[in-house]
Amino acid sequence: MATRLLAGAACAALILLGAPASAATPEELAAARPSLMFGNPAVDAFYGSRNGAPLWLADGPDSGAARELIQILRRSSVEGYADGPAIASQAEALLARAETGDRSSLLEADRLLSTGWVHYVALLRRPPAGMTYAEQWIAPPPRTPNEDLQLAAAARSLAAYVHSVSQVNPFYSSLRDAAWSQLQSTGTPPDQRLAATLERVRIFPAKGRYVVVDAAAARLWMVEDGRVADSMKVIVGKSTSQTPMLASVIHYATLNPYWNVPPDMVRKLIASNVLAQGPGYLKAHGYQLLSDFGDDPQVVSPQDVDWKAVAEGSAMVRVRQLPGPGNSMGQLKFPFANDGGIYLHDTPKKELFAGDSRDLSNGCIRLEDAGRLGRWLLGREPSPTSSDPEQQVLLPKPVPVYVTYLTAHAEDGQLTLLSDIYGRDAPPTMAALR
Repeated sequence: MATRLLAGAACAALILLGAPASAATPEELAAARPSLMFGNPAVDAFYGSRNGAPLWLADGPDSGAARELIQILRRSSVEGYADGPAIASQAEALLARAETGDRSSLLEADRLLSTGWVHYVALLRRPPAGMTYAEQWIAPPPRTPNEDLQLAAAARSLAAYVHSVSQVNPFYSSLRDAAWSQLQSTGTPPDQRLAATLERVRIFPAKGRYVVVDAAAARLWMVEDGRVADSMKVIVGKSTSQTPMLASVIHYATLNPYWNVPPDMVRKLIASNVLAQGPGYLKAHGYQLLSDFGDDPQVVSPQDVDWKAVAEGSAMVRVRQLPGPGNSMGQLKFPFANDGGIYLHDTPKKELFAGDSRDLSNGCIRLEDAGRLGRWLLGREPSPTSSDPEQQVLLPKPVPVYVTYLTAHAEDGQLTLLSDIYGRDAPPTMAALR
């Protein structure tokens, strides 16, 4: 059951730079400094390479880039960076002193902002807990703190660059802004579901085409340059056979697919039905028995299988369902690399999409309209050229797919919180970066 929350009108009123803390003494500033703020070897090396020249405050205390970064750090606690607001306050206090002509305070504020920046950017690139990458080219690229600072230093507009990096992608920025607005208007920290969802959506690209499957909402989105081009319902795994979180790439579509029945279903379903109904059960449902799990198996007769042993789990047989109207894969599937045998596929049981609860599968993802997704991926109608099984059709360009779990959504400043059906959002799923 979804819970609707009004994010509040404060979304447009993000905190501006606070009043100068000129009354703060150096001793008070030092006492308030988080332990990680100073003595950062990477930051020290960066400033050593530029003979101590400031990055953020090269033109003096009144710097648009510094104001942009301080604003980002002020709200960064909702993103998981617990020290961000303290760094923002420290920087403001130092800038107030710098405005009186204190050069040492200006240089200290600059290094402080660099320290906050490298930790904040590291948080944005950190993979979410439980996410696996099947192809490394879609994983966040490793970067050193020095590289992060060098990229900032090379930007034509430092303020614009910092703002762009902090936006991450439209899904992330809308959730983050709604969370910050809620905190400003109510003083209540984000719900754990919102915190966990923020961690998961920040891996989405800002540009390009990709597919998102949200197991919490049981929906799929087709995304182009941060805009949802289309969406549909999906059926995902039950709580006892959860659809995992993974990032992979769709390279081709399979028309007229086989369904390779998972071994546990062969034991629990196929074997028990053959024992109860006889070998005719296999023919009636289009099942074929194979000798092994290799690429060139031999067809096996049902009479040659010890079905009682298969039902007991002491023997195995490979079973696949031939293409046809009753095939559990329907007419189309979209494989992608992963260790769990998960893929997107059509289904003949369209009536199941009418229900509100669609956590019904053994882990794979059934599509409400596989043909529509096929047209978006292929740029044409996904039509087979014959009745031959397993016809592979390459996509014009590989498309990343992110199978994730989002229990919070934001639209027009309004938050929707979903039930945590898989129990993935309880602490310590989201640990604040310190």
